Amino acid sequence: MTPEAMKKAVVAALEDIKASDIVVLNVKKLTSMTDYMIIASGESSRQVKALARNVVEKLKERGAEIVGVEGEDSGEWVLVDLGHIIVHIMHPAVREYYNLEELWEAPKAPRKKASAKDA
Repeated sequence: MTPEAMKKAVVAALEDIKASDIVVLNVKKLTSMTDYMIIASGESSRQVKALARNVVEKLKERGAEIVGVEGEDSGEWVLVDLGHIIVHIMHPAVREYYNLEELWEAPKAPRKKASAKDA
């Protein structure tokens, strides 16, 4: 299964169980550990766990290898490692606190300071 097909399958699995605020980050240029990070929110521990289970089930059905799943006990933040894709499913408050989107955004080009010569 290609990373692109896997990415679409993960998003579809999250949408099936009504995940909110699904964000797909391309992190290929930022790290060698994965190609994409997908971050989504669930409104309760029960929904977070259900979202993670659905991702695992749907991807297994398509022949993807599940490298690991962590955080199912508490259900506040469940990580599903699919190799090319890492899926983070979190309570909104946990997601806001850790702010992974900002952490994994591509760095912005540094701004050049303006000087009188530039005017």
